This record gives sequence, C-alpha cells and structure tokens, in this order.
Amino acid sequence: MPKHEKNDVELVRTWVLPPSATLGSSVRVKGILLELRARLPIASKKSLDIEQGELTLAMPASAKAEFHGAASVVAAALEDIESMPVIPREIQDILSIKTSERHRWLKDGRLPSAGTRTVKLRGRARKITFHVFDPRVVEDLLNRGVVDEWREEDLAATAENRRRAAYKAKLTRSLKNAGKSSKTIERHPDDAATKLRGWEEFNVDGLLR
Repeated sequence: MPKHEKNDVELVRTWVLPPSATLGSSVRVKGILLELRARLPIASKKSLDIEQGELTLAMPASAKAEFHGAASVVAAALEDIESMPVIPREIQDILSIKTSERHRWLKDGRLPSAGTRTVKLRGRARKITFHVFDPRVVEDLLNRGVVDEWREEDLAATAENRRRAAYKAKLTRSLKNAGKSSKTIERHPDDAATKLRGWEEFNVDGLLR
C-alpha cells in the first residue's frame, strides 16, 4: 500500500453518552463535548466530535501516539461524566425555563446552587462567575415536574402582591384625604360664626347668656 494511502486510514474510537449524563438536553450534549475537548491537546480538539449522543474520536493512522493519548483522556473523563455540574444554559434547556425564572428560583432557594464557576471569555481579559447545579438534583426536579408547580406559586404570589399593593394605595389615599379634612376644620373653627350677618348685635343682646 502506498505511504500516502496508509496515512489516510483513520483510527476511530466511539463512546455512547448515557441518558443520565445528557439529561435529554442537546445543549447539555454540546456542553459535554466542549468540556472533553478542553481537556485534550490543542492539536487533538477537533478530532473529537459527537452525533446523536455518540462521541467519536478519529485521527489518521500516522497519529497513532496522539490518538491513544487522546482516547485515554476521553475515557478517563467519561468515568465521572454523569456528575459534571450543570451550567446555566443547560439547566434552562433541561427544565425548559427562562433566565428570569432561573434567577428568581435560585434567589429564593427553590433551585439549589452547587457552587460557582469562573471562566475567562474567549478573546477577552474579563472573567465571569456563575452558579452551577448538581445534575442529580436537576434530574430529580425534572422527574417530579416541579417547574409547573413553581410557576403556579409565582402567579398566586404575584396576584397577592398586587392585591396588597392596591389595598395599601387605597388606604394611603383615604388617610391623606382624611388628613386634609381634619386640617380644614382645625384651621377655620369660627369662620362660619364670625361671618354670620348681625352676629355681634345678637351677642350684645345677651341672648346667648
């Protein structure tokens, strides 16, 4: 076989990601791929790809040493891939929730954080820090379908807050109007009497004694 043809022969190895790792999310699958690629040497990163939940590492036969090294890295990483923390965009896809809901439920404790992670944005000096989540906790929330319950609770809480706000506003207006009426009475207690025609003559005649 000619040398150039032999070099074109690929070394291939595949791994199937378990559902407990992907949690039914295509975003999570992409996140796992990026995480695995980040652990590989720069020259090997693009040699690892994924399709329909199956990871494939493919290299030419001439890169036998690099292939075996990359395969070992991937195999070791997959041993605990099910415990890889869930990042914000993944949990939003898994639970089908909005960014605002994630922030609100994280703040009130319904969505427990598993800690924070700091990363540097590609091509930038700035770093960002965000909360990550335990995949088993996320899986439990998904299986129990608690998101619908939380949304109902939020709607009820919003309605109650609006009712209270309306009552408070009404009470404030009532107290303000009552205060104005009281000041008017205190400011002019004898105005009506002093403006009565003939009041002084009436008083001189002693009819009030």
